[in-house]
Amino acid sequence: MSQPDPDWVVRAQARLTARLETDSPRPLVVALSGGGDSVALLHLAVDWADAQGRPVLALTVDHALNPDSAGWSIRAEAAARALGADWRGLVWRGDRPATGLPAAARLARHRLLADAARKAGARVILLAHTADDIAESELMRAQGSTLGRLRDWSPSPVWPEGRGLMLLRPLLDARRADLRAYLRDRNADWIEDPANDDPRFARARARRSLAATASVLAPAPDGPVTGVLGVQDDVIRLSRQVTARALSAALVCAGGGERPPRGERLAAILERLRSGQAFTATLCGARIDANGEHVFVTREPGEFRRLASQPLPLPLGVETVWDGRWSLTAPEDGWSVVPAVGRLAGLSDPDRAVLAPLSPAARNARPVLIRNAPDASVLAGEGVKAKALVEARLALALDGMTHELDLDALARGVLPRNHLFSGVTSSNDGAPTRPEETRRE
Repeated sequence: MSQPDPDWVVRAQARLTARLETDSPRPLVVALSGGGDSVALLHLAVDWADAQGRPVLALTVDHALNPDSAGWSIRAEAAARALGADWRGLVWRGDRPATGLPAAARLARHRLLADAARKAGARVILLAHTADDIAESELMRAQGSTLGRLRDWSPSPVWPEGRGLMLLRPLLDARRADLRAYLRDRNADWIEDPANDDPRFARARARRSLAATASVLAPAPDGPVTGVLGVQDDVIRLSRQVTARALSAALVCAGGGERPPRGERLAAILERLRSGQAFTATLCGARIDANGEHVFVTREPGEFRRLASQPLPLPLGVETVWDGRWSLTAPEDGWSVVPAVGRLAGLSDPDRAVLAPLSPAARNARPVLIRNAPDASVLAGEGVKAKALVEARLALALDGMTHELDLDALARGVLPRNHLFSGVTSSNDGAPTRPEETRRE
């Protein structure tokens, strides 16, 4: 008689069922390094997917930082195919930074995983972080690291490659020792990366420290999410009582970047908001305008001048993300996109009428199209399909979409019913409007 699954396996399977679609042809992606944690996740995912009628795609990233890494990829492929999963290998190419190599490698890994997952039609990537990873991360944060907290359900940290993708970590309450015992019971092997014990790296030092003290740090809870009143295209409206986590996400999404604000700068903005003062500030490439009860976050158009941004060509029929905030698809060759700043006078009267209700900052940060003659500017719209990405991205960041089906709806341009701030959206003049007036079908 077979032994019942360990409790952590039952809990992990339940997390997969709670978040993922069943009986779907869409692949379930597993990030497979070949180490014990990810191989255990692969076994767990294949068991679940086989029962649910879904294919599994394992993705292995070769960072080319170890002479044995190519061999590790071969072993990872063998492990995946032995279980009936598809597999693809990805390689990090290009220059390596002189400092901050682990962070650069982590970002490169996420970019490669996101690109491959999107091309495969996936919406969710499974990662094998464990309770030990949480403990190590919390210790590193306590020592001054700016690592983000590990959450079971979170958006891909890279942008725009990770748009519409969520990360699911079903093993956050499992211990590494449990995973390896599980693999031994299945006669499965795994790779041990020597970098995990290399004291040159902060995580390896944290791992040694925790092993020496036999302590486990509990994860700090996520901050609350309140104070987002609505989004109109690329303009976010906030309450003065907005929470730190919501404000941080609003700044990143409105600014179109990836890097969240530093804690002290975020705290200073929150203090000014709470005080009720009128002010304008710039952070993360975003502009905060607070006047009375109206608080709006938009792209800071001065950044375009500071960075001397060049026109971005729009390939025929290919979705192109501009400035991290807008998706543009051109039906003809020859179009490029530029910011509206410095070009408003050249727009047609109808185009200027569209922009008139917006604040000057919001107007100047809108995408404008040029073709052939550099002075022939038109506002991005129906001719070249334009879609603002800010609202959907913010909803993903603030737990507004809780299931894989929500992501599928989002890809089709529909915001799900449990969208975090769907109860009210702001019109261009700041007045609230009911959702049925603005809901996109």
